Amino acid sequence: MNRRTLVTGAMALTAGLALAGCSDSSGDKDADKASDKPELKVAGAFMPEPAMDSMASGFFTVTNKGAADKLTSVTSSLAQKVTLHSTKGNAMKEQKSFDVPANGELDFARGGNHLMFEELKHKPKQGDKVAVTLHFEKSDPIEIEVPVKAATYNPKPGKHASH
Repeated sequence: MNRRTLVTGAMALTAGLALAGCSDSSGDKDADKASDKPELKVAGAFMPEPAMDSMASGFFTVTNKGAADKLTSVTSSLAQKVTLHSTKGNAMKEQKSFDVPANGELDFARGGNHLMFEELKHKPKQGDKVAVTLHFEKSDPIEIEVPVKAATYNPKPGKHASH
């Protein structure tokens, strides 16, 4: 590349950025407010049909198109207690919370982060739907219906259906 091409490209980029900066100031304030708040959506939720009467697991993905947040707890009428867990290697460890990164995802998948539904009030069967509420540090709670799938169900990454 010669120097003239670089200078011309830099000037075009500068002009484009200057024009992009020229907008209605009220729109800018709205954009600032949106970027200060998390924008969370939950997709791909499922619960494998549990083998035991007392315990089950759950999986889903939280997608965030805004500021960072934190998943602080989960509740469900199915279980006395729902706990958050991470898995690293073969070690499962209970967590107090999980970060939901700004403009990122928090993934709960087999072999990784997951929910443990403990002291089940009844054993859910394939085809049932389980009501679950996700509680966050900044965002309002999100209520989802988690379908109970076959015990061997394992979706392909990125193939989540939205809730």
